[in-house]
Amino acid sequence: MSQYATDTACATPDAMSVPGPTLTGRIENYWSRRAESYGEIRRHELACEKKSLWLAEIMPHLPEARPLRILDVGTGAGFFAILLAEQGHCVCGVDMTQAMLDEAAALARQAGCEVAFLRMDACCLEFESASFDAVISRNLTWTLQDAAAAYREWNRVLRPGGVLLNFDADYGSVSFLDLAHQPGVHAHAGINDDMMLECENIRRQLPLSSECRPVWDVQTLRSSGFSDCRCDHGLSARIYAHRDETYNPVPMFALRAIK
Repeated sequence: MSQYATDTACATPDAMSVPGPTLTGRIENYWSRRAESYGEIRRHELACEKKSLWLAEIMPHLPEARPLRILDVGTGAGFFAILLAEQGHCVCGVDMTQAMLDEAAALARQAGCEVAFLRMDACCLEFESASFDAVISRNLTWTLQDAAAAYREWNRVLRPGGVLLNFDADYGSVSFLDLAHQPGVHAHAGINDDMMLECENIRRQLPLSSECRPVWDVQTLRSSGFSDCRCDHGLSARIYAHRDETYNPVPMFALRAIK
């Protein structure tokens, strides 16, 4: 872990232990409760064809140098971090939810790969500027209370010419209560109504729920110092062509930007 130098001017470990605003606490509590089942979904992805499908989406867009220093922001149960560590890269995964980090560490041990997992705020990273060749994220941005600050911070920790890959969806435009009751097999099936109600209530309070995405993201990335910002709307058709328990019923998009 020592290879990841920190910038204590941004945040300190003591600061991370201070309880945040009510919404922040609710978000962390929600994902803590989801951690075990979320880990099971990612464990299945690591063992099925989703692994190769995601690699096909990621690898062509990374810088050519090997090994790369890669930051997985909002790593959750560590799927991307493990995937990229298995490709020989030096990966650090960060998340604000300790229960998710515990799941990630367990999956990494099972996979036999080395990843540094750290508890950290995606909007205020404890790394020196220009520390990483690539920053990657999945299903995180929509949950942030200040996504613009996150994009600026991700730009800061990237080296010149570094790549941001952000896979997300316009979750703010859907009802999680409706998603949970969609017929068939999908990632939201089996989550109890109380959990989905809390997720829906949180969604309604998040700033990005009122933005037009991914148009907002592309504009914000450009104003945050990124260039060559591109959006691919065909991601879900490629990743979820075959429906199983990992299926995401909300159409995802892929954002790629260069520092």
